[in-house]
Amino acid sequence: MATNRTFTMIKPDAVQNGHIGAILAKINEAGFRIVAMRMTRLSKESAGAFYAIHKERPFFGELVEYMTSGPIVAAILEKDNAVEDFRKLIGATDPAKAEEGTIRKIFATSIAANAIHGSDSDENAAIEGNFFFADMDKY
Repeated sequence: MATNRTFTMIKPDAVQNGHIGAILAKINEAGFRIVAMRMTRLSKESAGAFYAIHKERPFFGELVEYMTSGPIVAAILEKDNAVEDFRKLIGATDPAKAEEGTIRKIFATSIAANAIHGSDSDENAAIEGNFFFADMDKY
C-alpha cells in the first residue's frame, strides 16, 4: 500500500561524514522497517532526472553537482502513516529551524547539505522509490 511506504535518501554529505549507521538507527528506532536499500553514486544524468521538477530553478545546477559529489543511500521504508511520520523525523530543510532530535538537526550542516531526503507525498514516494527500485512492488 502506498500509504504505509515512503522513500528516503541519505545524501552525500551525511555519507561522507560517516553518519549512515546513526541515521539508519534513528529510522529503526522510530519504528520504520527498511524494505529495500542500496548505496549508489548518482551520475549527472540520473541526478538531473531525479530532480527534474527543479530544472527551471536557479539552484538546479548546484543541486545536481552536490548530489553527484559522493555516494548516497536510497531506501524504501514502511510504517503506518509513513510519509508524514518520516517528514517529522527528518525535520525542517533548514537544520537551524529543525526541531531538536530530528535527523537534520543532528546531522545536517546547512540548508543545501541537509543530510537526508524524504518524500513529501504518497505519490512522490512511489515515483521516487521506483526511480531507484524499479521492482518496488515486489518488496
